Amino acid sequence: MNRATRSALLFLALSAAFVQAQQPPATHNEVVIKDAVVMTVTHGIVQNGSVYIKDGKIAAVGKNVNAPSSATVIDAGGKYLTPGIIDSHSHIALDDDVNEATSPITPQMMMIDAFDYQDKAIYRGLAGGVTTSLLLHGSANMIGGQAVVIKHKYGLNRDALLFPGAPRSIKFASGENPKRVYGSKDQLPSTRMGNFAVQREAFVQAQDYMREWDEYNAKVKKGDKDASAPKRDLKMEALADVLRGNLLVQIHCYRADELLTEIAIAKEFGYKVRAFHHALEAYKVADQLAANNVGIATFSDWWGYKQEAWDAIPWNAVMSMRKGVRVAIKSDSGDFARRLNQEAAKSIRYGGATDEEALKMITLNPAWIIGVDDKVGSIDVGKDADLVIWDGYPLSSYGVPNKVFIDGDVYFDRSLPGFGMTHYSEGQ
Repeated sequence: MNRATRSALLFLALSAAFVQAQQPPATHNEVVIKDAVVMTVTHGIVQNGSVYIKDGKIAAVGKNVNAPSSATVIDAGGKYLTPGIIDSHSHIALDDDVNEATSPITPQMMMIDAFDYQDKAIYRGLAGGVTTSLLLHGSANMIGGQAVVIKHKYGLNRDALLFPGAPRSIKFASGENPKRVYGSKDQLPSTRMGNFAVQREAFVQAQDYMREWDEYNAKVKKGDKDASAPKRDLKMEALADVLRGNLLVQIHCYRADELLTEIAIAKEFGYKVRAFHHALEAYKVADQLAANNVGIATFSDWWGYKQEAWDAIPWNAVMSMRKGVRVAIKSDSGDFARRLNQEAAKSIRYGGATDEEALKMITLNPAWIIGVDDKVGSIDVGKDADLVIWDGYPLSSYGVPNKVFIDGDVYFDRSLPGFGMTHYSEGQ
């Protein structure tokens, strides 16, 4: 079967599911998943375990759980149950609008304005067990736009997919990409020196902007009726929010020297780096990343696809983790997102990560990078019931999602027709 035929069949199946208009999401019922190998991530594995879900949250976990007799019971039949997979670096559902390559500094760009909630890549990720993704601006800019965090509730309207209460993140990028994009236009920056000069200049301007507003607000507080407000500037306000710590800073960066430079600039201007993305040379400076509480979202074994990736090694994730770095394995690909479980499993092969450590790289650690680890990323009481029942051991090529729950509702069920879709919202 060729690619065109497969695509046509997928389109027809999804269209059929829409036409069937299967039940829209009901209010959260009480559910018990029983007889599962529960891989909690935070407190080991519970054999023959159960999870009680109430109002979309995990209410109890253990060998036995107290639940009312009216609760719906799902028998996992001895299958594995894990938290939903979390992709901490994705560009799905952003179409061709992922880069605003007209200026190296564009923090006022909002990725939600480019978010296509009907993109089938959301569904494909869901079918691979992904329940949450961080959708980032591209890497053409030294300081790019603000990200959007989604739950993969494919089939619902746009707002239903947005992760409630997720912190704001912003995407920076250093290295080859910005200097190539703007160097080809004969404008600054065209070198690594230029990259960081542009970044520093932007933050100096933001400091001046903040100072002007602080002075104005002080005059107003003193009752100065003649005080004149500075002109509002969305670009400067976004940069000011970085300096105030109101945005999590996610940085596309490969080389060890540039990882350290970005940390130094953050200290210079008083903000924190949340995580480096790609970070293929993190193993060279892992102790310094750990000392500064900076995570990494990296590939398992991508190598040599450009100069910055030449020193990549498949032991990077585990070597960095052993130095105390929070390590996530991410997709940066609508295709890889479907099998992040297998990508994380490579850390077991390369470096000897334990099952729990490997699983943490696609659950709790990316949740921390996104800033939602208090809500998702492990099977703990009080967290969102974002869960996956697997056919086969999840950290292998035999692991295939059977059912995927988000906020306690089943959004993917492989046994159903229409490619497992369970939700559809009319009037999209």
